[in-house]
Amino acid sequence: MSMLELSGITKSFGAIHALQGVDLTIAEGEAVGLMGDNGAGKSTLMKIIAGNFHPTEGTIRIEGRDVRFDKPIDARNNGIEIVYQDLALCDNLSAAANVFLGREAKKRLGPFTYLDHKAMYSKAAKLFAELKSETRPRDLVRQMSGGQRQAVAIARTRLSDPKLVLMDEPTAAISVRQVAEVLALIKRLKATGHAVILVSHRMPDVFDVCDRVAVLRRGNKVADKHISDTSPEEVTGLITGAIEHA
Repeated sequence: MSMLELSGITKSFGAIHALQGVDLTIAEGEAVGLMGDNGAGKSTLMKIIAGNFHPTEGTIRIEGRDVRFDKPIDARNNGIEIVYQDLALCDNLSAAANVFLGREAKKRLGPFTYLDHKAMYSKAAKLFAELKSETRPRDLVRQMSGGQRQAVAIARTRLSDPKLVLMDEPTAAISVRQVAEVLALIKRLKATGHAVILVSHRMPDVFDVCDRVAVLRRGNKVADKHISDTSPEEVTGLITGAIEHA
């Protein structure tokens, strides 16, 4: 049984058809690369899975159950977390505060409620250790490298122990060393049974960490192949339209 199954996903914005009957499945512990040119429909599909958009048509199933997401919290409650391209971090807060943002650990003392900083630092430290990141819970985000910022964003998704992590261009605009750190984080997510959908324009990244690659072009899925059954040249041809389908 697939962890996530999308069937016939269509999304229209007036006369604009952003997605047209897209099918996609992903299993536990699998990573799928989602590729396509700008405007291919990748972000729209991710936002549908994350609960930001309703599909105009089509069904979403989680472990065989039909689900409907009216808002992002519905997707989170079904085990789906997303790391946006801009990471959505607060630079003036610590790593731990960002991990727990909106889900802060609290204690009660009589009629008073206060933040349990000790518990948050301890849990954040464990998450960073699991990810084998050098990020420290008390470090301010504004002082972090791109790779460390990604670790904070990924640790935030791990807080709810999701079944599926969506990652939107996680290696864009960071150094070669930081790219290696992020790809290592994705491999560790797979090793711990998490499914990952990776949106990326970087062909080497997709072929390094993904099991399959799906290609969108003008809102249509034109390929869904195992990495071992394709090549960067074929995927490039599918993205540009030089190859119609595969």
